[in-house]
This record gives sequence, C-alpha cells and structure tokens, in this order.
Amino acid sequence: MADSPTMTYGGYLRLDRLLDCQEPETDAHDELLFVIIHQVYELWFKQILHEAALLQRRLEEGRSAGALHTARRIAKILKTVVGQLDVLETMTPRQFAGFRHALGTSSGFQSDQFREIEAVLGRREFPASVLRGDERLRAAVARPSMFDSLLRYLAVQGHPVPREALERDTSRAWEPDAGVQKVLLAVYADENGPAAEVCEALVDVDEGVQEWRYRHLKMVERTIGAKLGTGGSAGADYLRSTLFAPAFPDLWEVRSQTEQPTTGEQPTTGEEPAHGG
Repeated sequence: MADSPTMTYGGYLRLDRLLDCQEPETDAHDELLFVIIHQVYELWFKQILHEAALLQRRLEEGRSAGALHTARRIAKILKTVVGQLDVLETMTPRQFAGFRHALGTSSGFQSDQFREIEAVLGRREFPASVLRGDERLRAAVARPSMFDSLLRYLAVQGHPVPREALERDTSRAWEPDAGVQKVLLAVYADENGPAAEVCEALVDVDEGVQEWRYRHLKMVERTIGAKLGTGGSAGADYLRSTLFAPAFPDLWEVRSQTEQPTTGEQPTTGEEPAHGG
C-alpha cells in the first residue's frame, strides 16, 4: 500500500472488517467472549507461524542472535496465548451451555493453523483426510521441522552433528538419537555460549506449547467435565493424551545426562556456589 496522508488508525488496521467478524449464533451474553477469544487465538497462531518461518531461516543460516531473538518472541506469544485462558475461564459451565449447541460440529481440533504449528514443530502423523484437504499442512509436513533447522544451525556453528541426522528424510517423524544427544551435551557444556542459549530458547518454545496443552485441558475439564467435545472429539481425554509429549525430546533427554562440573571448575553464572547446611 502506498503512503497516504489520509491514512487513519481504523483504515490501517481494517477495523471495519475486523470488528464485523464477530457474529454470535445465539443471544447468550457470553458467546461473544467465546468468539473473540478464539479469533484472537487464530491471529496469534498466524503470528507464530510467521515467526517460526523466520526462526528456521535464521537457524539454517547460523545466525545466533537473530534466532535467539525470534525464538524468545515465539515463547512470549505462547505465554500470552496461555494467559487468554484466564479470561475464558471466567465463563461458567452453565454460561457455556447456554450457547454450546450452536457450535454444531465445530471444534478447536479443526484449527488448521494449530495443526500447521504442530507440523512445524515436528509432528508428522495426521489423518489422511486432513492432509488431503490442507495444502499448507502437506507442505509443512514435507519440509524440515524446527529441530531439523536446529541441527543444521549446530552444524554451521562447527558442531559434529551426525551426517545421517542432517540428511534424514524430514517428512518422517524425528526419533531421539544418541549421537545428536552427545552433540547437545557438548553444546551445553559451554552454557554461556550462543548455541546453548539458542537451544534453551527452543526449550522455552517447547515448554510453552506443553503449557498451552495443559491449560487448555484444565479449561475444558472445568467447562464440560468428561463430556465429549464438540464435533464428536474425545474432549478432555484426547487433550490429556497429548500432555508431556515434547516436540524436541533430545533437548529434554540431555538434562538427565548432564554431569556435575568437574572439581575446581567455576560456576559460569556469576554467582557464588551454594553451600549445604
């Protein structure tokens, strides 16, 4: 759009269209809140996908500072998304029941953008019926995941990432790898180095997604209990099955392999070592 001296706040943000997008199906007071919260989710999902594409490019180019900045932004967005559930949870089960029937077969599990986020983070198993109808998801499943980009970043930084990990079929789900974990242990040995900071930023992203899943589950439980979800989904039972499944399992596994610093090695945090009583 060309610069315009007559550009207004509402015009720039297309507020006429944006604020005309909320069309509740019932007269229930709380339905508008439900609609707005979920529309805002989708806007944040759009931004996460936008940032994730940049993050992968920066990782594969070996740009530590840029990758770190973008990963931290994604983690902050996830915190914001989780925080929105606090607002949604002000709605009681009875208030939700007042318009739930109007949702019909619609369900949050039908979010194309969240499925794409899952694919970017490494999920590869989707129902064939879903993949057939979603060109963007098919493309996301076919290209390297975020963790594949991290491995390429580490290789560019000079770390000996196994060739088979770098040349793997990225359309298949990643399987935890002992050779990669050995490289990650070496990365974390220099905990103030840029590569370790980038790895930790991706852990923050992974934890943010897991936190979203947990809070989403608790919100569903307190709203509909053990009922089936809209659209025939398994509701809380399905959400519970997705908990504690990290996107980057190797980054979590190396924590159980990390050893105490050798005697005489000074802490790198700038703090004095703790002493037991």
